[in-house]
Amino acid sequence: MARISEFVFRNNGNILHADEHIDDEVGLFLMRIEWDLAGFNLERDFIRTSLQPLARELSFDWQLHFSDEQPRGAIFVSKYDHCLQDLLYRCKAGELAADFSLVVSNHPDLRDLVVSHGLEFLVFPVTAETKSEQEEMVRAELERRNVSLIVLARYMQILTENFVRQYPNRIINIHHSFLPAFAGPRPYHQAYRRGVKLIGATSHYVTAELDGGPIISQDAVRISHRDSVHDLVRKGRDLERVVLAQAVRAHLEHRVLVYSNKTAVFD
Repeated sequence: MARISEFVFRNNGNILHADEHIDDEVGLFLMRIEWDLAGFNLERDFIRTSLQPLARELSFDWQLHFSDEQPRGAIFVSKYDHCLQDLLYRCKAGELAADFSLVVSNHPDLRDLVVSHGLEFLVFPVTAETKSEQEEMVRAELERRNVSLIVLARYMQILTENFVRQYPNRIINIHHSFLPAFAGPRPYHQAYRRGVKLIGATSHYVTAELDGGPIISQDAVRISHRDSVHDLVRKGRDLERVVLAQAVRAHLEHRVLVYSNKTAVFD
């Protein structure tokens, strides 16, 4: 921490945020430092080169990002529109630092909604027999558009391991946090029959293990015996919107460090 801070200080940088964490179980030191480039002695093109000797000396894995560089993203959706609507609003309000100009779906149902926001909507129908071909067409489109982040806004398809491998820690999903306790179809109905007192939502990076990727954000809401299935669905959808947006924002602000299939998410 001292050596990195000294590098910033020596080059007339102003540290805005500095966070660190030690995971004793895996023997790992994690650090995130953010500084202002106004008045910084090094041109931004030379910062990476200047940091490399220190990185080699300290033997750390590192990344360098600039907050004014916005990646291109794609939103994947099926028929549920609540997470999509929320993301579109947040993009329009300037809350998410990315270019989400493309929405991909396996159904045409939400075309009018997407087009009304001035975005491109591409439909790639899929069946069990055509899944590999469909994913290859999708991947070709993403590559052509230089898309580096995929957000699954209730995309009701399981991505193959081959597809996921192309985007390590760059596919963000949202699902109910009480899964897999209520796995399978109609999870809210299952939860209702069990009389749950909490429901929630979890947003995570997608890996080859279904719903087993590193968790980025979670939240929960209390449930009363007076709540109906409709109430559970409504409250669950509210959580899904917020939790997914929190995860996407944290990723875009480079506040997520992934290690050992889990994450450190710095404030």
